[in-house]
Amino acid sequence: MSEWKARRFWTTVTLRPEDDGFAILLDDRQLMTPSKHRLVLPTEPLALAVADEWRAQQDLIDPRTMPLTRAANSAVEKVAPQADGVASMLAEYGGTDLLSYRATEPQVLIDRQAEGWDPLLDWAATDLGAPLRVTHGVIPVPQDPAALARLRAHIDRLDLYALTALHDLVTIPGSLILGLAVVHGRIDAAEAHRLSRIDEDFQAERWGADDEAIEAAEGRRLSIARAEQLFHLSRRG
Repeated sequence: MSEWKARRFWTTVTLRPEDDGFAILLDDRQLMTPSKHRLVLPTEPLALAVADEWRAQQDLIDPRTMPLTRAANSAVEKVAPQADGVASMLAEYGGTDLLSYRATEPQVLIDRQAEGWDPLLDWAATDLGAPLRVTHGVIPVPQDPAALARLRAHIDRLDLYALTALHDLVTIPGSLILGLAVVHGRIDAAEAHRLSRIDEDFQAERWGADDEAIEAAEGRRLSIARAEQLFHLSRRG
């Protein structure tokens, strides 16, 4: 039996201003989340981008081509009901941050990590007030609870859509510092992806990379870029 797929049922896609943002109308029907919650986007740029995803659908609706719609649905259905839990989960990455764990050899990899990661740890210490300790090897290094509390405070300042964006910006590269650096404008998503892959790229240079690994890396790159896009489009003012 073939899988049932939703078909396009609308002709026009328009925006309607609401008190709390912008709704999207498919003909005269307001767009809802899969669980039938109202989907009201916080800014007109984000609403326009989501609307464009719906305009681009052909006869069959393909959610894979609608990353901003899926992110908005996640914000309403998954992040909003458990925002504190999501913030706590992301804050835990500070205690095991990728940037704190360095190679023991070879020296060229140690140098690449230091060149790429040290400036961001310096930025976290000065701008975020959260100095993190660095270790070489995989043995856990305890972080200062006060520094971790300051990182958590920066997460708690984010609104719903920024928190949704930060989720992928942190969990995909495995670094709270990289994620916060993107939302604070210190680096962009492409740089965050590059910095998260210093180890993998070094190994690929030495031993080569297979097609499956290349495809997986590209998927992560796109996901980080889409999270950055969600963050910027959802900013008010």
